[in-house]
Amino acid sequence: MRRSAAAIAVTVVGMWLILSFKSSPAPLVSSTSSATAPSTSVPATPADRAGQPPAGSPPPGSGSSSTQPAPTATRTVNGDVVANRYGDVQVAAVLDGTRIVDVKALQLPSDRARSRDISSQAAPLLRDEVLQAQSAQIDTIGGATYTSDGYAQSLQSALDRARG
Repeated sequence: MRRSAAAIAVTVVGMWLILSFKSSPAPLVSSTSSATAPSTSVPATPADRAGQPPAGSPPPGSGSSSTQPAPTATRTVNGDVVANRYGDVQVAAVLDGTRIVDVKALQLPSDRARSRDISSQAAPLLRDEVLQAQSAQIDTIGGATYTSDGYAQSLQSALDRARG
């Protein structure tokens, strides 16, 4: 009896560990990505500062000049339709410059009641993942693996389209 209780306890702990494991999908490779180090936002040399105000000058729009920078226009870019075994996935990225401000699911699997349930639960979670990551490199939602993968692929195509 003691052995069976121990076996059950070990099984429960093992299942809990397996189900709580959160893995990251393989990074999506962009056609414009490179293997160089990320650039810094601070110009390194005076030549890099061309077109920028001299150091120590007041920031734009502080009242010392008559021109103000134009506001960045928000734009929506549709991603590709990504087919999977449960249905098509397509998203649209809403961008403000290069920042992702929203993601709209245009198509999610909905042929079956179970697919509709999964899509309705996964869509807001995937949206939150994208807004936090600011890229298509998001964590897969457990129970919605195909939808998560399609969501990320469609988003990556929208981001690629926005750059090009």
